[in-house]
Amino acid sequence: MRLAIYQVDAFASQVFVGNPAAVCPLEDWLPDDVLQSIAQENNLSETAFFVPNKDKIHIRWFTPTSEVNLCGHATLATAFILFEKMDFEGEVITFESRSGALSVSRENQNLVLDFPSQPGTPCEIPTALIEGLGREPVEVVAGESYLALFESEEDILGVDPKWERLRQLHPRTVIVTAEGGECDFVSRFFAPSFGIDEDPVTGSAHCMLTPYWANKLKKAKLTARQLSQRTGELVCELKEDRVLISGKAVLYLEGTIWVDG
Repeated sequence: MRLAIYQVDAFASQVFVGNPAAVCPLEDWLPDDVLQSIAQENNLSETAFFVPNKDKIHIRWFTPTSEVNLCGHATLATAFILFEKMDFEGEVITFESRSGALSVSRENQNLVLDFPSQPGTPCEIPTALIEGLGREPVEVVAGESYLALFESEEDILGVDPKWERLRQLHPRTVIVTAEGGECDFVSRFFAPSFGIDEDPVTGSAHCMLTPYWANKLKKAKLTARQLSQRTGELVCELKEDRVLISGKAVLYLEGTIWVDG
């Protein structure tokens, strides 16, 4: 069986920055073990698979080790492929997913994700989190991830994760964040128990970061920078119970894979 595959750098305006994602269009769903094997072979933080379904498109995301409920950068990458390579008609794509309906619109040179807001709640700081980050945060809120606040951008750059300790927090991932110097806030994202030690640019993390910083800074529209080695720039806006996340994408690779079946 021959399948098309694309690799897209999301939240980037040039290759070799942002977050790379693989995108595989399908006519029908393959067995889950085949999807997982493809994602493992790709060895990227996320591989997105999608199947057209009437007026919506069903999307799923896999890390090298497991399926996840929500992924921002791979959704952005999938929308980019639909718009740029598959001649999608219209300016808004609606996806059906494990996290409900998600839309991506095209606005000038940007793609805008419309995702659910996922605010956290204050919690006690787990010992494994302090030991895994090597320092104690100012405060922590819990939701889909543990979000740990630090005092400065330099603190975020200085975090040296201990992966074995952070794995013990499964199924929660870890976001570290601080107010930014040249943007509203900065962050890093760790998910070692999902086969991703540090993710370069994490759209889904901003579903939690955006309501958190909107409340702290008393503003709805925010600029963000993820301080991974590749870096990424995002614009986020809180609109009631939704988060709008804007960014660019660029094609890196287009090819064909062969799968038994």
